[in-house]
Amino acid sequence: MSKFFEKLRMIFGDPSLRKRIFFVLGILAIARVFAVIPIPGIDVMRLQSLFSGSEFLNLLNIFSGGGLSNLSIVMLGVGPFITASIIMQLMTVMSPKLKALHQEEGEAGRKRFTQYSRLLTVPLAFIQGYAFIKLLQGQAVLPQLAFGDLIVVLFVIVAGSMLLVWLGDLITEFGIGNGVSLIIFAGIVATLPGMVSQLIFTFDPSQLPVYLAGLVVALLVTFGVVVVTEAERPIPITYAKQVRGGRTYGGVSTYLPLRVNQAGVIPIIFALSILLFPQMIFEFLSQSSIASVSSVASFFLGLIANTWIYTSVYFVLVVLFTYFYTAVTFDPDNISTNLQKSGAFIPGVRPGVTTADYISRILTRLTLVGALFLGIIAVLPLILRSLTGIQALAIGGTALLIVVSVVIDLIKKVDAQISVREY
Repeated sequence: MSKFFEKLRMIFGDPSLRKRIFFVLGILAIARVFAVIPIPGIDVMRLQSLFSGSEFLNLLNIFSGGGLSNLSIVMLGVGPFITASIIMQLMTVMSPKLKALHQEEGEAGRKRFTQYSRLLTVPLAFIQGYAFIKLLQGQAVLPQLAFGDLIVVLFVIVAGSMLLVWLGDLITEFGIGNGVSLIIFAGIVATLPGMVSQLIFTFDPSQLPVYLAGLVVALLVTFGVVVVTEAERPIPITYAKQVRGGRTYGGVSTYLPLRVNQAGVIPIIFALSILLFPQMIFEFLSQSSIASVSSVASFFLGLIANTWIYTSVYFVLVVLFTYFYTAVTFDPDNISTNLQKSGAFIPGVRPGVTTADYISRILTRLTLVGALFLGIIAVLPLILRSLTGIQALAIGGTALLIVVSVVIDLIKKVDAQISVREY
């Protein structure tokens, strides 16, 4: 405990670090103000009913910083930017130029790559905004809008999304930590008082063992998230000795860390997106005047509404997308080539193709652990809701994963700043 207070004293005793921290808090406060300014004409009761029955909308609400549940002017949040970033990363597989820009051209290349992601965010925000407005109008949450009013609302929510991305960039540049992640983190933390109050007002003494079991599960999930987030498999690396001008260089042993969870929460976003599109299509077809089309669409909507079928498909998709995204973002051949160029090798493994195969085998086994972990985290809220019937007890595994990851990253960034100032 004394070390904790000593670190706090060092953090707030440094004027530059203190200024960065208060800057982050100020920007987050501004983002929270925007998240509670709603667009007009909302049916609050229907909105709450819609969110209570949609895991996808709840996840998007996380990435909007809580703005979607209020239908605020920043209702899209940073979701379009995250989608654009994912698309750009996937496009590196098909475009060697983009791959070189992202991985081989240093900081300047990464800045250009990020700029392309921002440009792609704008059309995606328009598409997502229009889709949400139509979805909410179909559920009678929003009234039907005239064309001019629809365009105005679209421009407002797209501008709100880009405003949050800009605020995130300000945090990254002038504050500390990743700005976009911190905005999402603030949105999750802002929902905690509401969740606690809901648990208090709906508390049933006869359900006390269930609540205690839920608390134990929450602590175990938190512990598991921390362990898996920090877990890595070190591959030993040795640099060959070189003699230059009578001096010997190299001969140093280090290691290549392979993280257990290479993909983060991206596979969960992919899986929910895939599950959302069929649901929207079948809901549209169920209103068809053709009886056969309507009945088939209603049948599939019934299957999707079955919690256990939905949970099973969701789990399988998360596992598959974890392998897919890891294969896209981590290239063993590139790692092997870079090691060979720098005169490094894995002891007992031949350089080149053999090294790439060795890394690939280890990565495949690690990805299995990470994929199963993400799948369990994703479906855990659905399972708890089905077993207990208590909506307020549902543990947002994805939200918990994001919170823990952001906190760990922020602590590392603060420690790095303190170490720099100590030296």
